[in-house]
Order: sequence, then C-alpha cells, then structure tokens
Amino acid sequence: MSAINSRLARRMAEAGLAGGGTAFKFEAIKRAKAAAVAANPGLSLLDFGVGEPDIPADRAVVSVLGAEAGLSENRRYADNGIEAFREAAARWMGDVFGVRLESPGTSLVHGIGSKPILAGLPLAFVDPGDAVLATVPGYPILATHAKFLGGVPYGLPLLKENGFVPDLDSVPDEVVRKAKLLYLNYPNNPTGAMPERAFFERAVDFARKNGILIVHDAAYAALVYGGRKPFSLLSIPGAEEVAVEVHSLSKAFNMTGWRMGFVCGNSDAVAAYAAVKDTLDSGQFRGIQKAAAFALTRPDITRAARERYERRLELLVPALRSLGFDAERPAGGFYCYVRSPTGMGDGTRFRDAAHCAERLVRDALVSVVPWDETGPHLRFSVTFEAEGADGETRAIEELRVRLSRLALVF
Repeated sequence: MSAINSRLARRMAEAGLAGGGTAFKFEAIKRAKAAAVAANPGLSLLDFGVGEPDIPADRAVVSVLGAEAGLSENRRYADNGIEAFREAAARWMGDVFGVRLESPGTSLVHGIGSKPILAGLPLAFVDPGDAVLATVPGYPILATHAKFLGGVPYGLPLLKENGFVPDLDSVPDEVVRKAKLLYLNYPNNPTGAMPERAFFERAVDFARKNGILIVHDAAYAALVYGGRKPFSLLSIPGAEEVAVEVHSLSKAFNMTGWRMGFVCGNSDAVAAYAAVKDTLDSGQFRGIQKAAAFALTRPDITRAARERYERRLELLVPALRSLGFDAERPAGGFYCYVRSPTGMGDGTRFRDAAHCAERLVRDALVSVVPWDETGPHLRFSVTFEAEGADGETRAIEELRVRLSRLALVF
C-alpha cells in the first residue's frame, strides 16, 4: 500500500472504492468485457448489459448545440441554470405528465445529469446517524453518498412476489424515526416494474406522516409500454409537500454523454439542493442547456425511442423464455430482469449472478449485468447496437444461439 492509499478516508474502503475496488459493478463488467474480447479476436461481443441508448442525439438537437457553441453569450458560467431551460423543463412536465409546477423559478433546477443530483441531495439532508430508505436492487448513488456522510442506508427489497414495490409498512419504527430520505425509482432499474397509482399515494401518505422527503428517480419515466401513459409522482395530490423528482435527458432523448437533467418538486428541497450544487459546480455549459431546451420540445424523439425499445423487448422476451428464463415484458425502461441460471450443461454451478455473468461473457461473449441483492438475477438491456429492425432480429437470434450452446440449467 502506498503512503497516499494509507491516508484515504475510511469511507473509501467501506464502499469498496479504495485500491481499485470493484464495488461499482459496472467497472468490473467493463474489465471482464475487455478481457473476453481480447481472448476471442474473431468473435463479436453481444452487449446486452449497457444501460445507455445505442444511437446518438437527434441531428436537429446537435445542430442547435453547434449554433450555440460559438456564441460569446454562452461562454459565461451558468451557475444554477438558465431560464430558458427551466421554462422548457417545466413545460415538458406539464405536456408529458400533466404536472404544473407551482413556480419553475424556485421548484426546478438543472443538474449535470441525474447522477450528480442524486449524489448531492444527501449533502443537504443527511447527518451522521440518519437513515436513508433505498430500494434494492437499484442505482446505488444516493445511498452511497448518504453513507459517506455517516448516514445509514436501509434496504427495501424489491421482490417479484410483491410486484417489485417496497413494503413500507415493514420498516421498523426506530428506522422510520431516523429516516430523512426515501429513494424510489419507477419505471424501475433493473426490474422494469411500474406500480399502480395506489402505491404512490401510499408512499406520499407515508412520507407526510413521518416527515420524510421522497426522492423519485424518474430517469425512465417517459419510456413506458403497453399503452401506458407516462407518470410523475408529482401528479399525486400532496406530493409537492414531501417529494422531489429527478429527470434526465439521457434515456428518452439519447443524450447520455451530454449530462443534462433536472430536479423539481418541493421548493424547499429544490432550494436546498441548489445551495449545495452552487458549491459543487458552476452549471452545465449554456449551449448544452439551450440544445436540451430545444430537445424537450420534440416529443417525436422520445416516441421513436419508445417504439424502438418496445419492438426489441417483444423479440427479447420470447427468446429468453425459450432458453428457460422467467422473462416478462417490463412496464417501462429498457431492461428485462430475470432469475439467473444455476449452472451450465458442462457441470458448472454458479455461485451467484456475478459468477454467471462472468461465465456468459467468457464462454459466449454475451455481456449482461448481474444483481445479487435479492437473490441471483441478471439484467438484459435492449440498448444493444443494431442496424434497423433486421439487425435487431439477427442480434437477438445470435444471443439465443450462443446461450443455447451453454445448456443453461435453472
């Protein structure tokens, strides 16, 4: 261990981030993929693990950025955001979700993607010893940063038998008394679940009774299927008293690398986040904010994305079922969440989902994301690269052929 490593904060080791730790599973997956590709130069990787759109941002949005990039007026710090983006985001919330924000100037602020928002919110609310209620499996950022601050994450299991919604009544009273934040994420990553409205009404009632702020990660909110309408937690009566909602342009607008999102809802909570954010960054580039504001006026971009992912899910689910997976079409997002196989026909037995994912990429050059928090599961994403509908069909058939050779055991 170097002298510098010995001086790292204890929280780095506790979170598995010291000494090249692999707590953030996606880094470990990247390394496994690179090793598999190097070992099989004649075979292409089928990447069903990536969680970002497979196509670039719309050309018209790119053109707006190009036009704005060289303007002198856009060179200045953006701080907590420009009015044009706030207004566009507020209109989008109304047009898509039917949510009319009380005052966009005080109840909405941009972020450099949703990840920094989820990381920054605990700084405004969590003291040592405070509890944070977070669904598992799930995106770990809010809970991780709460732990950095001395907070205590309390996991709410998402189980198939419960429709992948947390049982809020099961949280012990002593944990509820210490809880500051409740993290929800629907449509859910990784399960693809989308609860009925009644669940969100119960969640709002729970938060009001216990003085807890709900942080709803709505990154996939516009990507829903089967004729469903996009849903916002803020459409529930009373939600603006106890909730904020975090939105992203990454998924529904193919703008992952642009790093553009926003948080809206309870004005006191938004103001607290804005105060923290003001100490962390100087705002996203104004040209990107203006291009993002334009993107929010283009519902056709999201509609095309939704149609593409739904078409792919309609191919993927039966292919997985033919292999023995308990696959079901998700209500939203672009993931299919399934129980992991227990082994392969050659006698291999998997220790857990992580071991299974490691062998799938090594033996079949098929990459997926493992989740072991509530039993071994795998996440297949439909953001794989493919040229047109024919390319999608070929990719999923190749997936079926490669995995069938492993004679997976369930």
